[in-house]
Amino acid sequence: MSKPSVLFVCVHNAGRSQMAAGWLRHLAGDTVEVRSAGSAPAEAVNPAAVQAMAEVGIDITGQTPRKLAWETAESSDVIITMGCGDACPVFPGKRYEDWKLEDPAGRGVEAVRPIRDEIRTRVEHLLTELAPAT
Repeated sequence: MSKPSVLFVCVHNAGRSQMAAGWLRHLAGDTVEVRSAGSAPAEAVNPAAVQAMAEVGIDITGQTPRKLAWETAESSDVIITMGCGDACPVFPGKRYEDWKLEDPAGRGVEAVRPIRDEIRTRVEHLLTELAPAT
């Protein structure tokens, strides 16, 4: 059985989705294929998100915001949206979750830490649901 794929999508693919992908890679290792994208990607990952993740030992400095591609969404098993609105494609038979999270854009690391921690909790929960498939 192939490993499940999870796609995290937010507007800029620079904060929430990058932190979620970082957490999932860290916690799941190679048991899950991790993807992230944005409907209107930024030039770079949010420095406050990078710093907040570094504080917990997760390096996301090598990540680059990517444009959401139809094919990526279509081939993902689980799609987690984080405020991308109508730009997120919908495919029948896919599992979707919409995580309501504060947007870290323009905020300092102090404001990003609680968002990071909430994302970790949600990723841990997601992993318990994916466990039978892994």
